[in-house]
Amino acid sequence: MAEKEPMSYTEDNIRSLDWKEHIRLRPGMYIGKLGDGSSPDDGIYVLLKEVIDNCIDEHTMGFGKHIDVDIQGKTITVRDYGRGIPLGKVVDVVSKMNTGAKYDSKAFQKSVGLNGVGTKAVNALSTAFKVTAYRDGKEKTAEFSKGVLIKEYKETATKEPNGTLVVFNPDEEIFKNFKFVQEYLDNQFWNYCYLNAGLVMNLNGKKYLSKNGLLDLLERKTNDDELRYPIIHLKGEDIELAITHENTYGEEYYSFVNGQFTTQGGTHLAAFREGYIKTIREFYKKDYDATDIRGSICAAISVRVQEPVFESQTKTKLGSLNVYDKGPSMRNFIGDFLSRELDNYLHKNPATAEALKKRIEQNERERKELAGIKKLANERAKKANLHNKKLRDCKFHYNDEPGGKDKEYVLEKQKETTIFITEGDSASGSITKSRDVNTQAVFSLRGKPLNCFGLTKKIVYENEEFNLLQHALNIEDGYDGLRYNNIVIATDADVDGMHIRLLIMTFFLQFFPDLVKNQHVYILETPLFRVRNKQETIYCYSETEKQTAIDKLSGKPEITRFKGLGEISPEEFAGFIGNNMRKMPVILEQGDHVQQLLEYYMGKNTPNRQDFIIDNLKVELDLVEE
Repeated sequence: MAEKEPMSYTEDNIRSLDWKEHIRLRPGMYIGKLGDGSSPDDGIYVLLKEVIDNCIDEHTMGFGKHIDVDIQGKTITVRDYGRGIPLGKVVDVVSKMNTGAKYDSKAFQKSVGLNGVGTKAVNALSTAFKVTAYRDGKEKTAEFSKGVLIKEYKETATKEPNGTLVVFNPDEEIFKNFKFVQEYLDNQFWNYCYLNAGLVMNLNGKKYLSKNGLLDLLERKTNDDELRYPIIHLKGEDIELAITHENTYGEEYYSFVNGQFTTQGGTHLAAFREGYIKTIREFYKKDYDATDIRGSICAAISVRVQEPVFESQTKTKLGSLNVYDKGPSMRNFIGDFLSRELDNYLHKNPATAEALKKRIEQNERERKELAGIKKLANERAKKANLHNKKLRDCKFHYNDEPGGKDKEYVLEKQKETTIFITEGDSASGSITKSRDVNTQAVFSLRGKPLNCFGLTKKIVYENEEFNLLQHALNIEDGYDGLRYNNIVIATDADVDGMHIRLLIMTFFLQFFPDLVKNQHVYILETPLFRVRNKQETIYCYSETEKQTAIDKLSGKPEITRFKGLGEISPEEFAGFIGNNMRKMPVILEQGDHVQQLLEYYMGKNTPNRQDFIIDNLKVELDLVEE
């Protein structure tokens, strides 16, 4: 056998990409993962955010009281009423890297967009991108496609008020089958309003306005009757906090920097968690365990930082150690604020202080009760982990510490990390064979898990399956260590499969609600039918899609009904869990009471549930063609 010729490495191998080529070739470096809109951090939301961030920065500087957004199909329109881009720089600002006003900290003291990248990325990743600047009775428009300037219009007179108009269509070759989820848009828009009191935002005619900032945020995210004490709301220069405790397990945080939702936290959140514990210990003069103090907390923190340093272009994690150059450290700034303001608040509100003390001591009692069984369960889990056949792990993990020259690549892969929770060996076998071993793990259930509604956390350790699942996710000591960004429940689309879905969702909602609230839990959608002839194969996810496919393929196509995941071959399965994977997010809407929901669906067989089933029972009939 002839030896393989070595690859040549010459000057011809060296390429210099222009700005738009680089963005289109490596979009993950600029907007994180791509996705189809089923996750809140998918690329289409980041594109929208990058455009709106510029509007917000104008508002922060005191220009423009409202922002209008219109989403019609695949076209997004954003109009602000700030100062408008200087007319001579309209083309440069959206098409020349490292061009912007925010390098000069005087113009934008505490803005988010500092790198001059945001709208350039939107431009490069859109099939159509149009920007119009209105400034002092004049307007100027430029049109682009995939970052290439198509047409630059001359300056003309206008009666439009000052501001900027951006219209764009995300490139469907990059964002395949994308759609916006209304709940994610709602969260995105409410967050903008909570952090910019008095700002009015309109989305397709729906108005968003907040008067009380983070207090409104926590009120929206919690239910009055599940709070242990009224929400503590504290404001200072460049900092705002809202804190309360609920009846649920886990810790829930919402952290922001300069109006940017830092989904992965960072130095400001770490400083808050540390400072909060220190302040509580000093106030009660007791050395409470940190997990007892933070257990069941729901808190929001917002800080303003001069020239913030983020760990990636997508700005999901703050890296700044200081509030401003040669200013106080983040740790001292937040710690001092808490030790002063929170301490004062608790002294002035003894009823709240007493309720908080009772919540901490309840957490302490529950932790001590669990200590014995926890030790035994962990020993059992360690043994099982040595030869744990339930978990087929992947290479990258959500909680990895990225570093080195591949940092951006690792961050991109972290967001893709997924664990599939499957029922039975046949389903897990198909997924295991077709998965991406870099980012996709599989956890196989033995059968139907236990209905854990109404049980205490003790069951998580006593039940081997739950304990192993908890260890696989690495959430025993809190949400920080979560190993996979996406937790996807993959069951058959039959009655048993639906029941297993409910049992797993009950487990998460009962003991780890923060995973659901932070939008990490999904349901895998797999096709119910395969319709094919010799030329084409169409996978259908509903009866309607099946009928459309039959009509399209005409004649007498072959129709296969998939009764379970195990019937789908690994080759086919690869297409269902790849880039075009359909997954439905598990979303808790405002006003949802977790305990009431679980009581209704998973409690004892209540008359209400029986009546609902009887009233809504439907029988599906197969249509017989004449």
